[in-house]
Amino acid sequence: MYTEHQRRAKMAATMNAESTKQPVITPTENRDAMAAGMLELLKPAVQEVDERVRLVRESQLDLRQQIEELDEVLKQLGQAREPPIELDPYVKKLMNSKRKIAVISNIVQNAQERVRKLQQRIGKESGKKLSHLYPSSTDAVTLPAGMVGATLPPPEVQPAENT
Repeated sequence: MYTEHQRRAKMAATMNAESTKQPVITPTENRDAMAAGMLELLKPAVQEVDERVRLVRESQLDLRQQIEELDEVLKQLGQAREPPIELDPYVKKLMNSKRKIAVISNIVQNAQERVRKLQQRIGKESGKKLSHLYPSSTDAVTLPAGMVGATLPPPEVQPAENT
């Protein structure tokens, strides 16, 4: 019979021999196996995307052909008939209105920017005035949301004594 120590040594030797029988996987093989697995995982999605792209291209070609046909029909219709009313003056009026609206929009945008800057300055000045009125506090004065831009009451002035 074996002693406990001999039995453990024999088990360790057997396990060591079994562990050396397993093939060693190199980092390159591991990377290749991961790449193959990822390829198999993504392959159906890529194939579906390719199929959809192909269908979109076919659809775009059909649409292009229909647009060209419609363009030809409209050209023929435009040549065959005179317009019932003259649209040029109305188009010119619309273009002038569009230009005026763009100018007015630019003016309003500039005015809004100036108002925003004024509000910032008013907020800073209000903070300065409050800090001068209440100099005992060393903390920064924060104004409530409703106070920004509000006017402060005039400081109380003691009447001067006549001498």
